[in-house]
Amino acid sequence: MAGGAAVGGGVRQDYPGRLTLFVFITCLVAATGGLIFGYDIGISGGVTSMDPFLSRFFPSVSRKQREADGSNQYCKFDSQPLTMFTSSLYLAALVASLFAASVTRLAGRKWSMFVGGVTFLAGCALNGAAQDIAMLILGRVLLGVGVGFANQSVPVYLSEMAPARMRGMLNNAFQLMITLGILAANLINYGTNKISGGWGWRLSLALAAVPAAIITVGSLFLPDTPNSLLERGKADDARRMLLRVRGTDDIDAEYRDLAVASEASRAVERPWRDILRRRYRPQLVMAVAIPLLQQLTGINVIMFYAPVLFQTLRFGGSASLMSAVITGVVFLMATLVSVFTVDRVGRRVLFLQGGAQMFVSQVTVGALIGAKLGWSGVAEIPAGYAAAVVVMICVYVAGFAWSWGPLGWLVPSEVLSLAVRPAGQSITVATNMFMTFVVAQAFLPMLCSLKFVLFFFFAAWVAAMTLFVALFVPETKGVPIEGMANVWKRHWYWKRFVTDDDDPRRADIQMGNGVVKN
Repeated sequence: MAGGAAVGGGVRQDYPGRLTLFVFITCLVAATGGLIFGYDIGISGGVTSMDPFLSRFFPSVSRKQREADGSNQYCKFDSQPLTMFTSSLYLAALVASLFAASVTRLAGRKWSMFVGGVTFLAGCALNGAAQDIAMLILGRVLLGVGVGFANQSVPVYLSEMAPARMRGMLNNAFQLMITLGILAANLINYGTNKISGGWGWRLSLALAAVPAAIITVGSLFLPDTPNSLLERGKADDARRMLLRVRGTDDIDAEYRDLAVASEASRAVERPWRDILRRRYRPQLVMAVAIPLLQQLTGINVIMFYAPVLFQTLRFGGSASLMSAVITGVVFLMATLVSVFTVDRVGRRVLFLQGGAQMFVSQVTVGALIGAKLGWSGVAEIPAGYAAAVVVMICVYVAGFAWSWGPLGWLVPSEVLSLAVRPAGQSITVATNMFMTFVVAQAFLPMLCSLKFVLFFFFAAWVAAMTLFVALFVPETKGVPIEGMANVWKRHWYWKRFVTDDDDPRRADIQMGNGVVKN
């Protein structure tokens, strides 16, 4: 839903209404779904650098790590079982996100969040009490189901509740919660690593229950969005909810536009088939390309394996965890920049600037590591030199955190038509999780094989995706999601796919005066 402005004939016009306290609180509660995803990203890399955890479940990695002094630093963590522990969650999330689309469409967005929270809680219990690798992997699978449901529903919920002129800020709260989760996990890992007795890793894994409990309980108190209520035939409830979220009685124009979009949505019996139709081609491309390219920035390599990477650079165990904390703080602060600028400067500016910054920093990190470790991976890295690598990694993280990080979730969720929104968001999450799984599976073997060239590999992808944005991603700042078709019609390339004649229901909404044009 999104009250707000469309770009039509160069004129911007807003629906009546304001950001109410009710909307702010509900969006804040819903955004906590990002905590479970962020906490897992941060905690996984931390526990896999703790020797008690490695000795118990991955003794070969622990032994290789102890014997790595004077040997190849690139390959000391290369272990398929260890990689499977990290990446199994994302394969489960991929599958779960596809089922989540039906729950989100038929039962509402809040119940997908609830299912995500409950299954994540179950996974926390198994991981915290794990006695063998099987329990670890099963726990990770349940965590993945939780992440799949939460990531499918939360961005959609935020986009539908927010006024269009503030949609970017409120939707980016999801990414902000992801970064808070990462930072919290890094701090917890730093503390639990110092616990004597070698059981600190259990506490790290079990404490994931805290963010899971927040979204589970919070979802029970969340209202349904007007879009979801209309989609399920509850017109009176939808109107009452729209009155409440807009804080004004003057909602007729927005409600009329929502009703038309909802009618078109209910006429779609097979959204998975319809999203493949020509008129949805731009939206399908964004739903696939943006999350795919987001993972090829290499960010999850940094956030998953930050402690492992810093140990490769010969930081000590606690020092590597502290370095991960530093990158987590940078991630959080840079995400705040995006929250407060995305609705001012627009999506494209942040995409393009962040891409340029990530490209330069990736190339610099690769050059710095290559200059010292070379192809052999055997060298002593001075503390000052290693600190320079950490600084450049922080520059890279900052560039991602105010561009591809939040916008990778925001843009796909806001460009999807209501008729195919649950299916499209599931495709976005599934693509994101598939690529996360692939990158997580491939990183340690690629680091061992490509060595410092791996950073140049990701830099090349950053250059390609920045070009993709420049050519094919339109500006969506301030455009109501019900009127997004007009953006595609004006784009130099996508206009060939989206025309009035393509849609027999003529449900494209002309937002200039808030009425439907037939």
